[in-house]
Amino acid sequence: MKTRRPRAQVRLIYWTCIAALGCGGDAPPTAATPATSFSRLQAQVFAPSCSFAACHAAENTSGSGLVLAGNGVFTALVNAQPRQANARADGLRLVAPGKPDSSLLWHKVNGFASGHHARDYGAPMPFVGQPLPAGQLEFIRQWIAGGASAATDDISPSLLTGTVSQLAYTPLAPPVVGYQVRMPAFAIPASAEREVFVYAPVGNAQDAWVNRIQTNMRTGSHHFVVFTFAANTPSVIVPVAGQVRDLKDAQGTINFATVASMAYHVFFAGTQAPTSDFTFPPGVAIRLPAGAMLDVNSHYVNSTASQATGEAEANLHTVPASQVQFEAQALNLAHTDLTIPVGRDTTIRRTFTFSRLTRVVMLTSHMHKRGLRFAIRIAGGPRSGELVYESTAWDHPPIKTFPTPLTLNPGEGLTSEVTFRGDASRIVRFGLTADDEMDIIFGYWY
Repeated sequence: MKTRRPRAQVRLIYWTCIAALGCGGDAPPTAATPATSFSRLQAQVFAPSCSFAACHAAENTSGSGLVLAGNGVFTALVNAQPRQANARADGLRLVAPGKPDSSLLWHKVNGFASGHHARDYGAPMPFVGQPLPAGQLEFIRQWIAGGASAATDDISPSLLTGTVSQLAYTPLAPPVVGYQVRMPAFAIPASAEREVFVYAPVGNAQDAWVNRIQTNMRTGSHHFVVFTFAANTPSVIVPVAGQVRDLKDAQGTINFATVASMAYHVFFAGTQAPTSDFTFPPGVAIRLPAGAMLDVNSHYVNSTASQATGEAEANLHTVPASQVQFEAQALNLAHTDLTIPVGRDTTIRRTFTFSRLTRVVMLTSHMHKRGLRFAIRIAGGPRSGELVYESTAWDHPPIKTFPTPLTLNPGEGLTSEVTFRGDASRIVRFGLTADDEMDIIFGYWY
């Protein structure tokens, strides 16, 4: 147990106590130095959270090699390799510009439980005291996701002043013309994750045509997805309307009834971003049959010491049938027979061929934590091999829209090309659990 020094004797330390990160520090901005997001982060988050712990002063870095005082923090941190063994094995950087989940900093301050799976990257930080408030976590996430610049000042400083574990939430107002489906507020215990489903009626007495989909969710969510069920779903599999179904129980055991229903899911809408807003091209809309039911799914990770709340909604904006020339369909192209061998990175390809004319208007990807890169290429025809989508972020993959549809003729298709990091001791396959992986193309076409 270290003896805490009197404040007057402690050197000002500007970074959160992050065991196994590694290196120097930048001086705080002076009155003559313009404020940047990075300097605000140092002065308003890292210094107050850990400036008097002295864990990473030059004379005492607790074996981590991390010195947080003096000059050079930024240049030593961004794109630098961590010393922590698991983080190095997983290909993380201390800060990977544009990639929060590939950044050890993000895992440490976010309780090393960001996204689908936890991984042992050492103790979460700050090492003592409460986790950082939601606003400060969001500031860090935005700084990394925006490129981890030392020069820009483009993140709202108001995020740094809050003390609550979650940011204030303003639900979407229902659409003027259309329907709203919601994931009602639910509790996520402290230092835990929870993934839930609710089978909800849309409320449309007649066929409805959706040409715009908005989503919104509270902070802390990994994803929010809305599904329909395949036509061949057995009646015993169809969930009870309005009943909250957990993927796992409080002890972490998989609920097999929930997993069984997931096997018949058909993607309707979804995102891994806090908000999204997609509009189909003019004359294109997706149909909701009269009396439609949608399975609403939300997954939250709560790395704080307090109970958190999950909540989300989707607005389904509709247009009259007279305005619809083409009926849109959802893409749900899953490669379920993947095998990632022991101890090495592997690129796995799977081609999905279309039997009819297919005009693609949106693409996005879904992989889990071991996914390093997800590429989608055209298969067949004069543009065969052309890269049309790429993501290196498994936790917040981009949504790519095609204002001019990507037109594929019969016999052509799409190839998913996914690079995974292998586990050091076991084979990894497709599945739903924390030990599994996924390779799925989502999108829309007509």
